[in-house]
Amino acid sequence: MDVRFLVPANIHHNSGGNVYNAKLADAMRAQGVDVEILAVDGSWPDSTAKERRRLGSLVGAWEQKTAIEAATISIVDGLVACGVPDEIEYAAAAGQHVFVLLHMPSISHADGEQRALRAAAGVICTSSWAADAIKDRYGIVSSRVALPGTDAAPVAAGSDPPHIVAVAALLPNKDQLLTVAALAGLQDIAWTASLVGADDADPGYAALVRTAIASQGMEGRVRLTGQLAGQTLENEWNRADLSLLVSRAETFGLVVTESLAHGIPVIVREGTGAVEALGLASKGNGKPGSEATALPGTAVELPGPDTSHPAMLAAVIRRWLAEPGLRSSWRAAALAARDRLPQWDATARNVIEYLKRIR
Repeated sequence: MDVRFLVPANIHHNSGGNVYNAKLADAMRAQGVDVEILAVDGSWPDSTAKERRRLGSLVGAWEQKTAIEAATISIVDGLVACGVPDEIEYAAAAGQHVFVLLHMPSISHADGEQRALRAAAGVICTSSWAADAIKDRYGIVSSRVALPGTDAAPVAAGSDPPHIVAVAALLPNKDQLLTVAALAGLQDIAWTASLVGADDADPGYAALVRTAIASQGMEGRVRLTGQLAGQTLENEWNRADLSLLVSRAETFGLVVTESLAHGIPVIVREGTGAVEALGLASKGNGKPGSEATALPGTAVELPGPDTSHPAMLAAVIRRWLAEPGLRSSWRAAALAARDRLPQWDATARNVIEYLKRIR
């Protein structure tokens, strides 16, 4: 089986979608699948007619599939797919096997997304949250959920005073302004924090975050690191005692399982897919007969899309800082979770089985 994996070329920061795509491709290759990744130009989900025509050519929209091509499957990232419903419909009519890998359901291109998902040979969702969303929105009930895997990682040593990390690109959806506002109400307690993520994905929002930190006099306590990788990122994880992911919308939240792989508990926003990631390891990874264990962190109800409710987040962090017993129980649950996290080879087997069955 040969797979052509079409991903957006316009996402340059270290997003969860980019990580998932790369890790999945590597794990499929390790299991004998020939995977070609092609980054397709376009301001996806928006694009020019030329860019859409190129995408159409890549998925074989204009020609009937030949016997030689019969073993080739295309997987199109959902960010691209919702912008090219015509091309995916043409490819389906030509007998091509085009699958859509859906990370986050689209708000701005819902009509195009619905057409693309309905025309596709199959839909792979990276979380149950995403699968439920397209079922509710479009009535699509036959998608396959392929949860992200997790790379093994060393246990974080932690810091004194406690160190808090929020690993995500500086973007409005990730709501670092809420995090900064919450931390501003905790300056009577000892802690440090790092906001780890690309600061050039939305320079205007990054500037607002910097201004908010400075206006609260927290430059010495809250550090913006920019995007980190390799040992530099590992050093930041090693310092951490608590991880935050309070995105307004999140399909799964790879950073949650990455945190748990380091034995670091996590606070997430209630109502997002990050709740699934947090609860995954506390349920024995869904294995029959496994018993539920303590949650390695908590999900916080944070109403509203703005930053007008920092006190609710601050109250949870304050309790964690002030109660050694709570810190110990969350830490123990995070350490216990490390051995139950899903692996990328299982993700790849899941996807390969689905592709073979549907084809």
